Amino acid sequence: MHFNPLCHIHCESLQPLPLSLSLSLSLSLSLMDIFGISTLVIVLSLVHHVHGNVTSTKGCDIFQGKWVYDASYPLYNSAKCSFIEKEFDCLKNGRPDKYYLKYRWQPTGCSLTRFNGQDFLQRFRGKSIMFVGDSLSLNQWQSLTCMLHTANPQTPYKLFRIGGLSTFIFPAYNVKVMFSRNAFLVDIIATKAGRVLKLDSIESGKMWKGIDFLIFNTWHWWLHSGRKQPWDLIQEGNRLYKDMDRLVAYKKGLNTWARWIDSNLDPKKTRVFFQGVSPDHNNGGDWGERTAKHCEGQMRPVVGHQYPAGSHPAELVVERVLHSMSKPAYLLNVTTLSQLRKDGHPSVYGHGGHRDMDCSHWCLAGVPDTWNQLLYAALIQRKTN
Repeated sequence: MHFNPLCHIHCESLQPLPLSLSLSLSLSLSLMDIFGISTLVIVLSLVHHVHGNVTSTKGCDIFQGKWVYDASYPLYNSAKCSFIEKEFDCLKNGRPDKYYLKYRWQPTGCSLTRFNGQDFLQRFRGKSIMFVGDSLSLNQWQSLTCMLHTANPQTPYKLFRIGGLSTFIFPAYNVKVMFSRNAFLVDIIATKAGRVLKLDSIESGKMWKGIDFLIFNTWHWWLHSGRKQPWDLIQEGNRLYKDMDRLVAYKKGLNTWARWIDSNLDPKKTRVFFQGVSPDHNNGGDWGERTAKHCEGQMRPVVGHQYPAGSHPAELVVERVLHSMSKPAYLLNVTTLSQLRKDGHPSVYGHGGHRDMDCSHWCLAGVPDTWNQLLYAALIQRKTN
């Protein structure tokens, strides 16, 4: 992908011409020499008819593809976004390699329009966007706010937090981009018996009403145990459990969320997305490198379009639950493309030292920028249909 200096904003990527298109253009130029300019116009019209949707995502699975090196990446300089959490700012924390910044997601059979932050704010003037979930939603929210800020550096913004809700506003466009910290989507309540994870209750959903675009995520906290586990008991109906299979509990909680969406939101007023499951990279055997215990030292993505360990079990649950819903929820199916990015985590550069190993979150700039580019593609595809 190349930057076009003639554009005043980020341009759509300039892709190499398909062989058939190159041959057609060569033929048209030859015909022009013989028959004149009118023949050129006719031939180019035919070429456009055949190849006019080369960069279109319509009818293309934008979540299937591979990572390709692109010297024009990253999409922004994270140093321009002072609000990025320290844990995500890998360069500032001393990460020495830069290769992880230089990869672009290339779908099979089509190309994504390069993210255009000015177009985003203009298209969605007066709209509200809310990410709801755990720190992976925070990762994506901070990515999007930085992408928008760096594309519109002269546009003032306001950033504030009230309780578990963080809000980033561009007043000139009245665009709100929010993050609501909610690790399970279902409720955790304090009782005399302890903290109870209620698999069939959603009280926090009240703040989701009236939002134009909702992007949900939950998974990582369902696996925590010991001191990191934020609940003591699990409740379903009137029954209390000390524990249960975490994937089973996850499915029950997600079904409760799906029923809430079906019962409380109007798809004509609110578009619902599910982020998909963001994978971690704590076992090198998953990507065919059995000597690697975690993501430290990984500098490049997995080659190709398939992840050796296969499908993520939680993602399969998400797909089944979304398929069962009566109202549409768009799956941002980022799991496989993120599985390929064993190089994209902070590892020891999440806190500026070797005290922690973070193979769950993602460096910014980095992989979540692609999640947002795919979200942007989904949003503008819907608006143009």
